[in-house]
Amino acid sequence: MLADIASVALWLVAVPLFLLTALLLVQVFLARGARGVREAFGQADAGPRPRVTMLVPAHDEALGIGAALATMRAQLGPGDRLLVVADNCSDETAAAARRAGAEVVERHDAARRGKGYALDFGIRHLETSPPEVVVVIDADCELHPGSLDLLARECIAHACPVQALDLMHAPPGAGLKTRIAAFAWAVKNHVRPLGFHRLGLPCQLMGTGMAFPWPLIRNAPLATGHIVEDMRLGLDLAAAGAAPRFCPEAQVSSRFPSDEAGTVDQRARWERGHLGVITHEAPRALWRALRFRRPNLMAMVFDLCIPPLTLLVLVLIAQACVDLALLVVPGVTRGPLWLALLSLAMLTLAVVLAWEGFGRHIVTLGELLGAPSYILAKLPMYARFFGRGKAGWVRAKRDRPDG
Repeated sequence: MLADIASVALWLVAVPLFLLTALLLVQVFLARGARGVREAFGQADAGPRPRVTMLVPAHDEALGIGAALATMRAQLGPGDRLLVVADNCSDETAAAARRAGAEVVERHDAARRGKGYALDFGIRHLETSPPEVVVVIDADCELHPGSLDLLARECIAHACPVQALDLMHAPPGAGLKTRIAAFAWAVKNHVRPLGFHRLGLPCQLMGTGMAFPWPLIRNAPLATGHIVEDMRLGLDLAAAGAAPRFCPEAQVSSRFPSDEAGTVDQRARWERGHLGVITHEAPRALWRALRFRRPNLMAMVFDLCIPPLTLLVLVLIAQACVDLALLVVPGVTRGPLWLALLSLAMLTLAVVLAWEGFGRHIVTLGELLGAPSYILAKLPMYARFFGRGKAGWVRAKRDRPDG
């Protein structure tokens, strides 16, 4: 009886992890085939570009906001606006944004802090003269040339949110932990959504470089202090029939914090938020996908449930160790152990292929194979996962824009 219960439990863990790892491997294979290829289906037609407002939520970004806004202002067209929401700032963010030529509104509410509240405040400000498209850009991001035009046209053409490629780069001279974090970011924000894009499937919203048709964003549930409010918003919009679309030709980029401790803290907050969405939002989203017959939402849920690479490695190793230990119990099946080992092999292949296609310029293969020290360093963060996280704005230390 004990052996039967243990076997069932092991299979219940092994099968979902195998399926999620297989999905990751499929995404990597497809992304490698799509690299550098402009997709032929569903392209926006040339014609008059819709009126756009770039909405920039900012909290204590006086140091670098001017350089970021310059990349945005250069792409404005007739009738476009650049609106900065200086939210609960204790520095000269608002003044720096005005000097950079942006329209600025200031918000002060100590009880309701966070990017989501800032976005909602900005949308309410735009209601008197709404644009056709709202593009959300973080205040520390560079908007690459031509990206605004692509986002606006795709957004109107498909009447859905459009997500640009959002990359974070390691600063010059960065240590191994920061460069591995940059590689993991590229896998999550470039490789995986590009693979889904090849199948005509949606992507997660990434928090910056997001374009929305005005009718969608006007009524969106933005006012929240959740650290990954973008993921939740993407699921909500997909449930309403407007799943986000990936546009890899448009790009925003920023840098990781200059100190490795800042990078680790930043990644910990994002991954903590991601895990929170998996545990709290994924079941509800899966039910809505089944109830309303939303295959795009179903695909987003499966993609969402792929945990961060580091955690996936740890979980698969732990699963294999538990499977191996329980073999001493008479009658326990060996199947889950073989499935765990196969999952580890598939994950290794996926990481190596992703590195070969997208990560050579970030880390060397030797450094990547030395990642166990990076993985072990994150164990305390995962051990604290079920504790209480910090809500609201948390700004990481960064280098000056000029390096």
